Amino acid sequence: MSALLDDVDLVDRILAHVDAKSTDKGTSVWREPAANYSSAERFAAELEVLRRVPMAFCPSAALPEPGSYIARTTVGTPLLVVRGLDGIVRGFRNACRHRGMKLEEGEGCKRAFACPYHAWIYGLDGTLRHVPGEEGFPGLDKEEHGLVPVTVHEKGGLIFVTQDAPLSDGALPDVPDLLPPDYVLFNKLEFDDKANWKLIGETSMEGYHIKALHNQSFYPYGYDNLNVVELHGRNSRIVFPFRRIEKLRQMPREEWNVQGRLTDTHQLFPNTHVSFLSSHAMLVILEPVTPSETHWVVYQLAPRIKNGKPLDIAEARRDANFVQDAGLTEDRQAACAIQAGLASGANTHFTFGHYEQAIGHFHRHLTEHIEKLKFRNCPTA
Repeated sequence: MSALLDDVDLVDRILAHVDAKSTDKGTSVWREPAANYSSAERFAAELEVLRRVPMAFCPSAALPEPGSYIARTTVGTPLLVVRGLDGIVRGFRNACRHRGMKLEEGEGCKRAFACPYHAWIYGLDGTLRHVPGEEGFPGLDKEEHGLVPVTVHEKGGLIFVTQDAPLSDGALPDVPDLLPPDYVLFNKLEFDDKANWKLIGETSMEGYHIKALHNQSFYPYGYDNLNVVELHGRNSRIVFPFRRIEKLRQMPREEWNVQGRLTDTHQLFPNTHVSFLSSHAMLVILEPVTPSETHWVVYQLAPRIKNGKPLDIAEARRDANFVQDAGLTEDRQAACAIQAGLASGANTHFTFGHYEQAIGHFHRHLTEHIEKLKFRNCPTA
């Protein structure tokens, strides 16, 4: 994995942009067909890609102890993800091997999973432990009737799940250490928008829109079209500095700290971003539902210790509420308006210019995966 800029180098680049009234720019233009935001065929291909790359499922902090589990439908598949007694996180298709009943809903902590239909019991490792009236199932091989596993990786404070035979290792090789063990989960949100998942994701991949769209929310604290952008692997990092970062000019370089002076957003291919804001971090997973509908899963976290002081939950919640009620709402409305505008037929494609290089980077890799998928699905002669 290529190293990302440290705080000092990051501040150097930001201050250089402030002085030059400039921003990081790409070197190419990407034109994405507008039909790719509404086509049922394209949407089906994207779902298959999402099932066949490591996709963020939750933060490690959401599974804090052995027996902690989350049962959630992702890309149309009910999954059950649990931390075992050995501390290892495993994932399974959330279906009893007897009659296919969902074992769990929501989240909690258990030492075993009992099917609510006929009480078949499974261990945290997915093995079938007990069958009531087992004599009624002569020849049943318990070892062959454990829960069906999916591939799970834990990296950078995140849990990734790959449901089907992989197309690639996705974001994994270049995932930095994003959420250290001292980050704790203080809230979770879920909601839906009438917009394609890619339209929503694009809103956090560039700062070209900050002054126009966020004129009364984010812009008073930040800059117009000033970002640091780092492309690494299939992922990207987009930094949105606050005006207060200029106060660092008066401090020794060895004391430079960006905490509270910028928003640091990490886009993890394909449908996830982790943003570090003034007093909390936000993990957003965009679950495609239909070509024109997306389900949001949002985890809000904060470090136990900030600037040498214990976590102030009230401060973290205030920060989270501001982001959610102001800028995030504006981004959501913009994505929904674009989706509605597709019906006008005005655009055959969307143009992503040099200020939007992270979006082109994302679409390039998604397109490559879809082409790879077509090649694998093509019958041999």
